[in-house]
Amino acid sequence: MQGTVMANSFYDDLETRSADAREAALLAALPEQIHLAQRSTPAYGLILAGIDPMSIASREALAALPVTRKSNLTELQGREPPFGGFSAVPPGGLARIFASPGPIFDPEARRADYWRFARALFATGLRTGDVLHNCFSYHFTPAGSMFESGAHALGCAVFPAGTGNTELQVQAIAAVRPAAYAGTPDYLKIILEKADETGADLSSLRLGHVTGGAFMPDVKRFYQNRGLEVFQSYGTADLGMVAYESAAREGLILDEHVIVEIVRPGTGDPVADGEVGEIVVTVLNRDYPLVRFATGDLSAFMPGSSPCGRTNRRIRGWLGRADQTTKVKGMFVHAGQIADVLKRHPEVLRGRLVVDRADGADAMVLKAEAADTGTGLAESLAASLTSVTKLKGGVEIVSPGTLPNDGKVIEDLRKYEG
Repeated sequence: MQGTVMANSFYDDLETRSADAREAALLAALPEQIHLAQRSTPAYGLILAGIDPMSIASREALAALPVTRKSNLTELQGREPPFGGFSAVPPGGLARIFASPGPIFDPEARRADYWRFARALFATGLRTGDVLHNCFSYHFTPAGSMFESGAHALGCAVFPAGTGNTELQVQAIAAVRPAAYAGTPDYLKIILEKADETGADLSSLRLGHVTGGAFMPDVKRFYQNRGLEVFQSYGTADLGMVAYESAAREGLILDEHVIVEIVRPGTGDPVADGEVGEIVVTVLNRDYPLVRFATGDLSAFMPGSSPCGRTNRRIRGWLGRADQTTKVKGMFVHAGQIADVLKRHPEVLRGRLVVDRADGADAMVLKAEAADTGTGLAESLAASLTSVTKLKGGVEIVSPGTLPNDGKVIEDLRKYEG
């Protein structure tokens, strides 16, 4: 379905500016953001030491900077609690402090719509005077605050429902008559099914915005069959909003205040447009200025812009996890190690380590795409594989385009019994 472009279709003019104007504005803001991170956070003072911020004015220059991995935040924050030296605001100067699983501590500064969810909720269809039934958690994790602050920025009222207590959720919706639901993709279905059992009237609900889990096709059909318009978004507790769905329902449109890269898992190297890789985000946030923050999630850029009229780039949504560490013969093998092997052989276009069982033992084969195998390429790749992983493995040279475009660098085919 394609959305109809109307006068009130867009949150602001940023959404419809030309791609060139947007890119120029983002890159113009980037050097100051790098400078801010260096001078206002101890962590980036060290990570970006010696880097001239004025030289970081292109995507190529940005791609040369170190990656900060979400998977490392627990350890980094443990060394310097609570934020590992990444926050530009001391704890007492914040509005709220949250803890996500890990634990990873997340700051919320004293700014309206700090997490930038108003834009996504506007695209969902919320307008001033609507009521949002917010089923995201209000304690420990920031999701409840993310949606409440976004709804308030639109002039909407919020019922802070939180999670669980399904019968009470049904009673509250029937009494308050909200226009929209926010929560995980499956929970609205549970609420509606409970209402069907009890005969409660939840017909006021016409919109939904979901995130925090995969939005499965059967659940989408359930909502469509009931006449509900339910949209999804992608964000994290560290970054806030990253990308959101519009009425066009063709991918997720990037937020206007993030610079997104898609990189090969285990590296900081951007992949070609359309190739699946890890989402890396630089957010233009003065309070928590994360630079090249690797989320651990997979996605890919889509060509062109959305039929809804928004001109920013789009991603395909969440396509899985980039953390592909496995154990072979008792030793950990990481995606970054496979990337190191491939970097030693520029003639290899893409590679994938396939791990399986053979003759009662772990076995691994590196499948490598190469246009010209050259003399001894398989043998030299095998030697590099052993050098980097300290494990022996086979090598199979395959034609370019043979390997699936799914972001996998390590594919574990072994069957595990629980």
